[in-house]
Amino acid sequence: MSLLTDLINLNLSDHTEKIIAEYIWIGGSGLDVRSKARTLPGPVTDPSEIPNWNYDGSSTGQAPGKDSEVILYPQAIFKDPFRRGNNILVMCDCYTPAGDPIPTNKRYNAAKIFNHPDVVAEEPWYGIEQEYTLLQKDVKWPLGWPVGGFPGPQGPYYCSAGADKSFGRDVVDAHYKASLYAGINISGINGEVMPGQWEFQVGPSVGISASDQVWVARYILERITEIAGVVLSFDPKPIQGDWNGAGAHTNYSTKSMRENGGYEVIKKAIEKLGLRHKEHITSYGEGNERRLTGRHETADINTFSWGVANRGASVRVGRETEKNGKGYFEDRRPASNMDPYTVTSMIADTTILWKPT
Repeated sequence: MSLLTDLINLNLSDHTEKIIAEYIWIGGSGLDVRSKARTLPGPVTDPSEIPNWNYDGSSTGQAPGKDSEVILYPQAIFKDPFRRGNNILVMCDCYTPAGDPIPTNKRYNAAKIFNHPDVVAEEPWYGIEQEYTLLQKDVKWPLGWPVGGFPGPQGPYYCSAGADKSFGRDVVDAHYKASLYAGINISGINGEVMPGQWEFQVGPSVGISASDQVWVARYILERITEIAGVVLSFDPKPIQGDWNGAGAHTNYSTKSMRENGGYEVIKKAIEKLGLRHKEHITSYGEGNERRLTGRHETADINTFSWGVANRGASVRVGRETEKNGKGYFEDRRPASNMDPYTVTSMIADTTILWKPT
């Protein structure tokens, strides 16, 4: 096994100009990340230097068998923490051979919104809090829980330390460092309220780059849990009952919100979000109705609300933002399995481009 480890850790840059590019894309479920590798002749610094590629869409639920070719367009580059050296991870989106985005390509429409001059002028910032649950591989039960049973009630586990309270820290810390190595603007981690559940935060990042980074951070986490022999779940309510669900709280600000007088801009933006509440909810993740019950630090899915420092509201404004009269707010509705391209672009569209009649 030591020889295998040595081969895996070979530094190619000492022997060849060639690099390995791992092309990453989103599969047919909208949450499954897929990838495959390709050798490139030398180091690259921009996605435009990377050739398009293709894959069998009939094997990912994205094309029929009789016309199965789907084309990968490279969109963002990250350093590869697994192969290291000059090797890279490449976030791609997916098109037909004719150049049309396939139905599961949510990045395409998001890019149109983020490239709109009015949105570009507002420099939207995002900070996305990605919660997730680690499961025991063979029984699909949360890490650290007795098989077929339950731990003690919630309370001791949030941001905890200790073998009886914190489960999976090695996976979490490995992901933290690997994400920083890759160039993802991961800003922190913490243990969550339900044992076996964790969170990482990406941001602040501008526009569509926030979503590219979340997707690649998810991919890296999938790879690390693969190595560790645990299962990664983004289910918004992995355990029914008196246990917290898993969300992807999305913090947001525009240039106008961050400047003097921004609090009034924030309040107007929140009002617009309330007017489109149902439209947002339908795009904020599958199974979110199991999480947004009005309990466990959530608002009821059918009612829009907002408040200062209120974690039971749909949208929370921080005390510091209220005090300073400018800053950001937090949309607490997105589920852990949301598509960040959809959520971030919808928030920008509603708050910047949409004009209520």
